[in-house]
Amino acid sequence: MSLKCYYDLMSQPSRAVYIFLKANKIPFEEKPIALRKGEHLTEEYKKINPLQKVPVIDDNGFILSESVAILKYLSLKFDIGDNWYPKNDLKRQARVDEYLNWQHINTRLNAAMIFQHLLLIPRMTGKPVQEKQMARFKKGLIESVGHIDKYFLGSQPFLCGDKISVADLLGACELMQLHGVHEESFYTNNPVVKAWIERVRNRLAPHFDDAHKIIFRTRDVYPALKAKM
Repeated sequence: MSLKCYYDLMSQPSRAVYIFLKANKIPFEEKPIALRKGEHLTEEYKKINPLQKVPVIDDNGFILSESVAILKYLSLKFDIGDNWYPKNDLKRQARVDEYLNWQHINTRLNAAMIFQHLLLIPRMTGKPVQEKQMARFKKGLIESVGHIDKYFLGSQPFLCGDKISVADLLGACELMQLHGVHEESFYTNNPVVKAWIERVRNRLAPHFDDAHKIIFRTRDVYPALKAKM
């Protein structure tokens, strides 16, 4: 098998790439990398990806990091639906790119930082949650969810039109991270965004839930972990 995918399903972008491969029946060799064990910091992994991040793909010697680049590459290489990253419609492609460029310092930044500040950082440092920083990221996330609702979705079922795209996959995986720390109300309180998440989840069943099992487990143990912080 020529395509290898290195991932950790605790990572939102890793889940997006993993789900994409599974949903589109693209054969690949699974290469799980446990971030919690520091497997991304080993010299062996550094030879694969000097940036020491996940996800990464190795397509018969062509190594590519960064989830957005990976998803675009896979969409264009394999014979799958044109909805994921439109090849022949410049305007539809531009709409997908619009969200992909916007999300880095909006959906991704704010949702990821809330998760990290509530769980990862306190566990690693032994310090309490930094409420001032949390307030900033929460404010940013409220704004981001509002933009997803009013600007990207509006009256259409998916972020970039009437069909699912890689933008929906990345956006949904970022917001689902909040589920692990009981902060999903940021999107469930918005009926438009909540319905969109469920639409994406149903469209990608069963792979979406399979990839999020680690987030569901994190949610179960989070209250006990929080009590120890």
